[in-house]
Amino acid sequence: MIGPYVLPDDVFDALAAGAGGRPAVLLLLRARRSRNLLLLRRALGGPCGRAVEPAADLLAGVERVAPGAARSVIDGPAFGTWAARTLRDCPAHHRGGCAGRDLAALAVLAAVRAALPARVTVPVREGRLRLPGLGTVTGLGEVPEALVVVEAPAGAEGAPGTSAGSCRVRVLTAAGERVLPRDPSRPGHGWQPVAVLDARHRGLTLRLPLETAAPELPALETASAGPAAWQDLLRQAWELLVDNHPRRAEELAAGLNGIVPLPAPARGVASATSRHAFGTVLTSWPADPERLALTLLHEFQHSKLSALTDLVTLYEPGGRPRLYAPWRPDPRPPGGLLQGIYAHLGDLAFWQERSGSRHGPAQADAAWRLARTRAHVERGLTEAASHVRLTALGTRFLERLARTVRDVDRDGTGAGGGSGGERLARAVARVQAGDEAVWRLRWAAADDTGTERLAALWRAGRPAGPLPAEDVRAATGAVAGPGPEFGRWAARQRGAERARPAREAADAVLAAPDRAQGWAELAAAAAEEDRPGADVLRARTELVRDLCVRLTARQPARPPGTASPGPPDPLAPAAWSADPAVGSDPSGGGPAVDAAMPPGTAPPRPPDPLALAAWLANTAVGPGPSGGGPAVDAAMPPGTASPGPPDSLALAAWSADPAVGSDPSGGGPAVDAARPPGTAPPARPAGPGRLAGGPRRRHGSPRRGSGRGRGGSRGEGPTGPGGPPGPRPGARRAGGAARGRPCSGAALR
Repeated sequence: MIGPYVLPDDVFDALAAGAGGRPAVLLLLRARRSRNLLLLRRALGGPCGRAVEPAADLLAGVERVAPGAARSVIDGPAFGTWAARTLRDCPAHHRGGCAGRDLAALAVLAAVRAALPARVTVPVREGRLRLPGLGTVTGLGEVPEALVVVEAPAGAEGAPGTSAGSCRVRVLTAAGERVLPRDPSRPGHGWQPVAVLDARHRGLTLRLPLETAAPELPALETASAGPAAWQDLLRQAWELLVDNHPRRAEELAAGLNGIVPLPAPARGVASATSRHAFGTVLTSWPADPERLALTLLHEFQHSKLSALTDLVTLYEPGGRPRLYAPWRPDPRPPGGLLQGIYAHLGDLAFWQERSGSRHGPAQADAAWRLARTRAHVERGLTEAASHVRLTALGTRFLERLARTVRDVDRDGTGAGGGSGGERLARAVARVQAGDEAVWRLRWAAADDTGTERLAALWRAGRPAGPLPAEDVRAATGAVAGPGPEFGRWAARQRGAERARPAREAADAVLAAPDRAQGWAELAAAAAEEDRPGADVLRARTELVRDLCVRLTARQPARPPGTASPGPPDPLAPAAWSADPAVGSDPSGGGPAVDAAMPPGTAPPRPPDPLALAAWLANTAVGPGPSGGGPAVDAAMPPGTASPGPPDSLALAAWSADPAVGSDPSGGGPAVDAARPPGTAPPARPAGPGRLAGGPRRRHGSPRRGSGRGRGGSRGEGPTGPGGPPGPRPGARRAGGAARGRPCSGAALR
């Protein structure tokens, strides 16, 4: 009898809060086992069925005499990845290389653990016979397969735990016979065993195979960090976890089932989790116990969420597929963003404890990491609330998660609070702003037509209107980080009292507009100085940069003897784009404006780039009576009647030919015609800073046109229409005919 799994409300809420405890992990483990059995049933009924059947029969036989041995294989690191590959993209169903045949290697492990006699054919690739959980037979030559024979002594059949020293395993090929050591955990000629790491502390035991033989998982020799080194490191990391995170240590003891060593990257530690291998952590050599403990916490969060999403739906398909995640250098899909948010809850708990238990420089480092992790999660919550189509359960899940984040001391336990805590928060905010700006320059592309429209409006001194739609490119292949230059700048922010002045950063951007770090510094400085348009500089960096480059390339010809005004200031386009109250000055108003300047008159300084950012972010303020925006109206001489609307013929000519700009007033021929005889058209006020005519918005307030919500960045959780659903009495039934349903061993037969 197959029925649906039931996920109680209290278990769901406990998991959403970040932990869940041992009972929740055991429930997820049982659900994942049922899923794996259903996948096995599908494989038997699919194109790979004939290749799968012999091994499935052997697994069914093991389950009859030793259910625990069968479960350990079905729950193990390699089974889920094998099933996913066989069902999704098996490369050769009928050409002898079918992925379904790899189940035989797992069946050998089950037979050995159950001490059950067996004969099964296992594929050989590149002269290696891989037996997950046991080891690898090497030097077999160019043979496609081998017959593996498991021989158990009389009376040992179905007695789990007697396999070491009891079973005799023979490997038969056309070239001869190999016999594995009686104790398969010991190395031998042509035999590389899978080491089993064992850590015990205060009554909690963690046993993890150092898996190097699974054909579906990365294979790596452990010579650089052998089993003895891993054993010692795991022992120390386990003591740290049991002493400081006892509840999470109980989760790990119940759910972790293996470590797969990865090649070491050029810098730092590489770690990952396969959504199909519940409880398996892939990691390079962590070098110290603290890093290994943090890696286990982080990666197990991924496993929990993957198993939970087998039972419930947190978001609807569709929506924006390329989202910003501050902890990743590449754009993420909605599911990847939610995974990252949830995994960082493990980091948050880890660094909160470390910031309270350390002293001196170590405590300062932990407080910094805690503050950055908290900022990462908050920014991720903002992105999810704005761009992920959450279900009612998804909204409830993120609400509970956001509550956990709010409970973490913002300054970090022992961070000192006061000015020290404020300095730490400023440093984190600088790095966050710079990181997002660099990400935007790398992945977001400005729309040429939309940017040209904005450039024309800027020259005419008119409101920007709606911003062009965002276009984020998809990442292909491995993606490296933003580079060492940005890394060095980010590291300097920890010790900096304040950011580089925004004026100085803007000048540096003008000198090298293609240098990403310059834009990072400008975005950070604008945010710290609370400049208008700081949000646009951070969230639409590519648009401000392209607009500045376009305006620089379209500088008008100057009258003889007139000094060149230089390129447009990037702060001015940024502020202008955020606030229509700020218009362009005569140096950026187009050929018609420049031609009207008196001969020999030096043009004023270009407008402040932050004025452009503010103009882009706030489209609520429309043009004034002159048609040229509040900046034009503010320049009208006192007592001068407001001119009429701009001439439609002039507007038509301007829209048809970008070379035709507005006249000196910015309002078109009708404005000039309305002026009193002999009255010279006024010049527009110049210089940086903000011109009159529009309300200034504080940094962090909602702005139209930016396309980003801001709830999570201030600590508020994501909300959906009508708010989150209230708690439901009783239990929740998980949906999906093939998701989370239990299956008995009969499915194997």
